[in-house]
Amino acid sequence: MERTIDRGTVVIGIDECKGCGLCVQACPPRVLRLSAQLNRHGYHPAEYTGSGCTACGICYYVCPEPGGVTVFRREAA
Repeated sequence: MERTIDRGTVVIGIDECKGCGLCVQACPPRVLRLSAQLNRHGYHPAEYTGSGCTACGICYYVCPEPGGVTVFRREAA
């Protein structure tokens, strides 16, 4: 079994996200999903599954909402 090393993490602006799913579809390692919970606007926001992020930033670039997605890259060890 191959172990994936996290190169980053994704933070979703829960109240900015409109649940369009563009980031979920665009994520190469498939580490984003739409939440079962609703945000204060009544949308199912995207959420990070907690591991496997490659820090590619594609989710950030496809998100139409300013502040919807932030990607943090980890420094190389």
